[in-house]
Amino acid sequence: MLTGLGGLVGILFGWIISLISRLVFPSIPATVPLWAAITGVVVSVATGLFFGIWPANKAARLDPVEALRYE
Repeated sequence: MLTGLGGLVGILFGWIISLISRLVFPSIPATVPLWAAITGVVVSVATGLFFGIWPANKAARLDPVEALRYE
């Protein structure tokens, strides 16, 4: 949920920058293609899931007594 929301916020931020640059420089075509927006959200979610699940699986395999001994 958090990574998807972060991806959508990033897409919104990019769209706002594109809109502002179109208003400031009308001769330059500044648009965000749909494929780029979808790819951005997919990469954001995939990165968040990978770096969230990988350490959780690693920690789930530890013996709780051994894991707490080092704290």
